[in-house]
Amino acid sequence: MTLKLAIPQTSKLRKKDFIYGVATAAFQIEGAAESRLSCIWDTFCATPGKVSDNADGLVACDHLRLWQSDLDLIESLQVDAYRFSVSWGRVINADGSLNHSGVAFYIKLLDRLAEKNIKAFVTLYHWDLPQHLEDKGGWLNRETAYLFEDYADKISRVFGHRVHSYATLNEPFCSAFLGYEKGIHAPGIADLGAGRRAAHHLLLAHGLALRVLNKNSPKSLNGLVLNMSPTYPKSDSAGDIAAAQLADDFLFQWYAQPVLAGSYPEKAMAYIPEHQRPPIEDGDMAIISQPMDYLGLNYYTRAIFHAEADTAFVETVPADAALTDMGWEIFPQGLTDLLVNLHQRYPLPPVFITENGAAMPDTVENGEVNDIDRLAYYDSHLNAIHNAVEQGVDVKGYFAWSLMDNFEWAYGYQKRFGIVYVDYETQTRTIKASGHAYANFIGSR
Repeated sequence: MTLKLAIPQTSKLRKKDFIYGVATAAFQIEGAAESRLSCIWDTFCATPGKVSDNADGLVACDHLRLWQSDLDLIESLQVDAYRFSVSWGRVINADGSLNHSGVAFYIKLLDRLAEKNIKAFVTLYHWDLPQHLEDKGGWLNRETAYLFEDYADKISRVFGHRVHSYATLNEPFCSAFLGYEKGIHAPGIADLGAGRRAAHHLLLAHGLALRVLNKNSPKSLNGLVLNMSPTYPKSDSAGDIAAAQLADDFLFQWYAQPVLAGSYPEKAMAYIPEHQRPPIEDGDMAIISQPMDYLGLNYYTRAIFHAEADTAFVETVPADAALTDMGWEIFPQGLTDLLVNLHQRYPLPPVFITENGAAMPDTVENGEVNDIDRLAYYDSHLNAIHNAVEQGVDVKGYFAWSLMDNFEWAYGYQKRFGIVYVDYETQTRTIKASGHAYANFIGSR
């Protein structure tokens, strides 16, 4: 049986100039922890009870050793682009100087991608803040934003012409809200004011880095990656509608509106006690809201909210919903709604879907992984993008999350997002049915 992605023949998504790729992140796949500085996720993993299977990223998918065969694997998927992140602590020493062996690894990676005619989409920060910076306050310390600017400056100079696209940050929501506000990601701080301070300094870091990227790498596409879920009220009551709107502003527009419109959402700001609001200095919002070449969006699911007597908004999951292995509702219409709503709300730059995918309980049988459920997820979500494009949204490309199963943060190695299966004992890679279908679709354009 040949499994296919059923995208309309006339769709923009079938054009050769629509970019298809796969995505990874440094801490999740690289391993080789001995050749980089320790980061906040190393510390978090070593703290009992923080990662569900007590796993760590010391070896992960051993990509630093297996990178050449991994790039051959990527090439076999017929993708146009590979999105990966640079480990800050692998390329910058504690004194701020370049780590030349770390830099050399990424330059070899970039040069091999160029040989294979695969575009490099480089993320500068995917959550792995060096621990020595966290010891000085991390993203609660404004100085970290300027150290990030220096890192972006140095690394974009040495990478030169090799990068097709830079993303300053991946999902500042996760770094700030999950890491400093809720404490379920590294560094594990649970404080509202800390979360909002960290968010502001992350956004400032984005703006500062964007300036140097535009100067040092003017021919690359330079932007930012946000994760967003469209919010819906549980009912059509006025209370639930208001709850969903506030949740959207507080959780998601809090990161989009400063970048796209130069301000924080007013209702969300009013909801935060004054002493816990972000420390905005003169000129910050102008730096944060510089024009971008593109906006990257990571989408996995929607969010439904209702009001309760003592809480402004409470999230709920429908009882009868189809769920991924993460417990996230499968709701492709949410991706169409998200794109169209952003298009209507802001002067939106071109968009890349920089992550989309599903964790499923995969098993290997006779050397194959027949993940039809994941394939159905990709099919429905690509069609959701097609529907948004038909409504005028300028979407330029799509990246499957993820290239391979990997370290899934607080879930360790228990959740598998890959279109390639990884046996962590042997580091054997097996392309899943979804990976074969994705490759066949890309090759059929």
